[in-house]
Amino acid sequence: MPESMYFSFAQLQIPLLIPMCISLFGGIILLGIGALNKIKTRELYIAISLLFVILNLGFLLLEGNPSPQFGFFNLLLIDGISILSQILMLLATFVLLCFFMYKNTFTETQSAEFYALLLFAIAGFAFMVSSENLILILLGLECASLSLYTMIALHNNTKAFEASIKYFVMGALATAIYAFGAMLLYAATGSLEISHIAYFLYTHHYEPSILVFSGFAFLLCALGFKISIVPFHTWVPDVYEGSNPLLAAFIAIVPKIATFAIIIRIFTPFMYSHSPFIEYVLYALVVLTMTIPNLIALTQTDVKRMLAYSSISHSGFVLGAILINAPQIVFLYWFLFLFTNIGAFGILWLSQNDKDSEDNYTFTSLGGMIKTNTTLAVLLTLFMFALAGIPPFSVFWGKMYLIQSALSANYIVLAIIMALNSVIGAFYYLKVVIYIFAKKPHTASHHSPLTSSSIFALSLTLIVSIACIFMVQNLLEVVTTYIG
Repeated sequence: MPESMYFSFAQLQIPLLIPMCISLFGGIILLGIGALNKIKTRELYIAISLLFVILNLGFLLLEGNPSPQFGFFNLLLIDGISILSQILMLLATFVLLCFFMYKNTFTETQSAEFYALLLFAIAGFAFMVSSENLILILLGLECASLSLYTMIALHNNTKAFEASIKYFVMGALATAIYAFGAMLLYAATGSLEISHIAYFLYTHHYEPSILVFSGFAFLLCALGFKISIVPFHTWVPDVYEGSNPLLAAFIAIVPKIATFAIIIRIFTPFMYSHSPFIEYVLYALVVLTMTIPNLIALTQTDVKRMLAYSSISHSGFVLGAILINAPQIVFLYWFLFLFTNIGAFGILWLSQNDKDSEDNYTFTSLGGMIKTNTTLAVLLTLFMFALAGIPPFSVFWGKMYLIQSALSANYIVLAIIMALNSVIGAFYYLKVVIYIFAKKPHTASHHSPLTSSSIFALSLTLIVSIACIFMVQNLLEVVTTYIG
């Protein structure tokens, strides 16, 4: 028998697969309980989901080693980028599940399938960020994406079906573009493994190649869809509007941090080429993604659509960190944005009154909120301040470190554009605050009292958003230890 036919379980490196397996096993358990349990208990499903998320998070924090380790026949690469990305994704999921405990509002949140799909999505993204192979990245991405398509459709209304179909069609197109880009890179380098592609570029002194640059362009377009950079952002507002607020928050955070991790992995070797083509393309995309959605957000009347366009703009800021070769700022910025954005969407979830109302999330629905629900009004104001980048709240520090890094890398014009876009963003965030305090109450309907889980989730997001003034430097040091 040829030597290549032999295989040992040691090649699998089973311990490296544990985080993914925990999420997959949790999803399977939920499906089994959902099929056998005649009494549908939403609290039970959420509790089981939280258990597996905590187990996964605990394993990564206690056993995660930032030193690079290869597994699954060298197709997986577990390093600081992989571990840090998974930690951020699990933190976001944990907080969102705490918000889900608040009340039984939407039909999809009553089924075990919804939470099983949530864990499957986490597992898919975990495989994605831990992959060394372009095809395995695609498989992880598609596993997670199919889960998200179904979760959106479970919302069971016209807007949800429309959003799910649009997301699916655009996702299928992005998949095809990604596969074509991977094919071009394989034709140019003879390998689908990122390390081999990087070595090929190094040994050929980063010489310009039509195949290599074409592969880069196709992969950038495909991954640009996932992080919703301009002009691949058109699906975002409709998907956010068609989803419940917490699922919209999940889509705004988790898929993007996974995709940013992959962009760092794949495109770092290309950045070393110092090719004007690559630099100019990325520069243009960063500027357009920061600016155009910001301007569109100024005209929105729906809060979820406004937050959708603002998240696109934030993606532009983070892509700027990759352009200036500051990967540690990518994770720092997204950590600060994570809690603040979840807090804003969480309050929309807690404040909504009628699940079928078309104007549930309009600016006018927040009118006079300070009189109808003072606690949520004050908290939403603080989150808007944080998202606007007003000091000393969380996102301000992310933007400050990013602009500082841009100036240090001699991207002076880019730093100025970032500062101007921060000012533009403040206008539509503060528009929400004006409606909360200065407008007449839109409704006097009674809001259910907050549960202990929702109070915990709100407290956690608020503490992180405010405490960054004291711990942002420590956070940066932690991130740096993970990714170097």
